[in-house]
Amino acid sequence: MKKALLAGSLAVSAILAGCVGGSGGNDTAGSSNGSGDGGETTISFIHWRGEDKAVFDELISQFEEENPDISVDMTIYPSEQYQSTAQTLLRDGSTGDVFTSFPGSQFEIINRAGLFEDLSGEEFVGNYNEQLITAGQSEDGQQLALPLQLVFNQPVYNATLFEELGLDPNPKSWDEFLALCQELLDAGYTPIAFPGSDIGPGQFMNPMMMNNAPEEDIFDQLMAGEAKLTDEWWVKTLSQFQELNDLGYLNQDSLGTNHNGAISLVANEEAAMLATGSYAMAGIKEINPDIDLGLIAPITVAEDEMQWEGINTTTFMLAVNANSEKKEAAKEFVSFLSETEHAETYANETSQHVTVNDVEYESEELSSASEWMDRNTRFQPRYLIPNADVEKAVIASIQSVLGGASPEEAAEEAQQIVDQNIE
Repeated sequence: MKKALLAGSLAVSAILAGCVGGSGGNDTAGSSNGSGDGGETTISFIHWRGEDKAVFDELISQFEEENPDISVDMTIYPSEQYQSTAQTLLRDGSTGDVFTSFPGSQFEIINRAGLFEDLSGEEFVGNYNEQLITAGQSEDGQQLALPLQLVFNQPVYNATLFEELGLDPNPKSWDEFLALCQELLDAGYTPIAFPGSDIGPGQFMNPMMMNNAPEEDIFDQLMAGEAKLTDEWWVKTLSQFQELNDLGYLNQDSLGTNHNGAISLVANEEAAMLATGSYAMAGIKEINPDIDLGLIAPITVAEDEMQWEGINTTTFMLAVNANSEKKEAAKEFVSFLSETEHAETYANETSQHVTVNDVEYESEELSSASEWMDRNTRFQPRYLIPNADVEKAVIASIQSVLGGASPEEAAEEAQQIVDQNIE
């Protein structure tokens, strides 16, 4: 038992060592457990978005000015580590008085561990669009977390280039999407920058499968044994990934390309589309401020079979740790972030849409992407996979196909993982 505890301690220590320092009196992880001088309460705020550090530093400074008795110590972890370790970090209540959660499997894991404080009765919940915060609710309707970000998980495209080439960014069928890619290739551009080594498979799978399996409960059916990855909907999706790759529409060595590399391909105008989502727009614009961007989605079926136009995700869900001894101070900080003025600062400085009401967007990218709020989009299917091992298997099957496996083989391997978890 002592060996097991030591191994667990070493594992958490290694993760803490990989985090990004934040704001507050001390920049090291786990340092926000005590109180400052003069009775000041220090709360720990943990999340995974390193790209948001500057704006959160600004907001935290403003919050501390308005609340001189509360100090906020922010710690940022790499997203993959955060997904796998948040529950461990939160368990004793000393870290993550305020924390964030991904929707889907991480939300379910943290919920089952009883680590969410119920926020249902808090006044600041009314600042949010009630239609956009359901991902943070329990089955019985408790508001356990508040999704701050509204993301569109579908490709970003170079609108300047599309206009120059006279291309329509609204393909209505798979044939039209393939024709669009071919025109880009013929013009000397890589049609799609695909970061296959990290987030690409888990992001691009969403618009690729949205019409192949239009039922929003498809992954519930999968876990109930009522659907299989070896069925047509997933084999077809894998076949279409293979088709894009075989036709040269993905960048070379896509499985060796990370997100930053793929962003650079689009920013440098070597690739026309980036197969991740709206959250990448800011990174592209940082490299190339003169590029105009928009959102596009592949339609993988015939025009008369299309049900969904795109993908939305409400994520970066703000929550209060149920095991925290500083819940009131933690709620004050969540309330501050939930005010329209501060949500607007966050939105415009990070180029993110948010779920808070009455926010005005300043950038052209956010304004242009806002049209997708009124289009027929569905919630990101990947986040509706309730089992983390199954989620990994689904994503791995895409990588297997791009690595040379047949769609049928990759689907069968992934289904074996599903069967093991059902049993």
